[in-house]
Amino acid sequence: MRIELTTVAGCADRPNEDWAATALPASGQGGTLVLLDGVTPPYGDDGCVHSVPWLTARLGGSLLELSGSRPDLSLQEVLAESIRRTAEAHSLSCDLSHARTPQATVVVARWGEQEIEYLVLSDSVLLFGMSDGTVRPLVDDRLDRLPPGSLADEATVDARLRNKEGGFFTAAADPSVAARAVTGRAPLADVRMVAALTDGAARWTEMFREGDWADCLAVLRKEGPQALIDQVRALEHADTERVRLRRSKKHDDATAICVTL
Repeated sequence: MRIELTTVAGCADRPNEDWAATALPASGQGGTLVLLDGVTPPYGDDGCVHSVPWLTARLGGSLLELSGSRPDLSLQEVLAESIRRTAEAHSLSCDLSHARTPQATVVVARWGEQEIEYLVLSDSVLLFGMSDGTVRPLVDDRLDRLPPGSLADEATVDARLRNKEGGFFTAAADPSVAARAVTGRAPLADVRMVAALTDGAARWTEMFREGDWADCLAVLRKEGPQALIDQVRALEHADTERVRLRRSKKHDDATAICVTL
């Protein structure tokens, strides 16, 4: 098994809000990966004294622990318990009912001797490289299904779309959103590679259209996560007319994990 992980902050003067880790049990059977992309809040009050990196570290650490130590729990149950634990850690000091309370996208994959489980919540991406040579993208596409322009107004997003029916869901302070995650299982024998990308790294396909997900996984396999992120940064620098970037931030935190089983 080979595991490669790279994370690069979007700006030198801001902390990286992504969080990623992998774990392998001492028995040598199975493993787990966790990837979070913290949601950068707009300027203003979010009701919390803690930062987004605090949230992603707390939530990510709990996800890694429980997904590795509690095979009796489904990944939805792991996420629900991790959100509950994290919310409990700051419920007395912070207004967790605030729509902008620190939150994150979530990807978890866990494999054992026979199968691999997965969970995706919001717009980070999980890719399975299958044994027949195809690539299977596992995504939560709720953001893509929103009406054009609906994300332009932050107040509208908070009031009508964020963690609401008909909108999209992220891991914040409500454990019940775990039931909204995209989940599933596949025979382990059918999967050769697993890759997880925050949207800053997924720009290679989603924003700059350098290739489809199969092409993206091929770059990860042949050149590694650092090379993929380096290519994204070069594309961002080259888009001086903001043809692809449009209103998006020039550089986003970018993280990629690639596991060859």
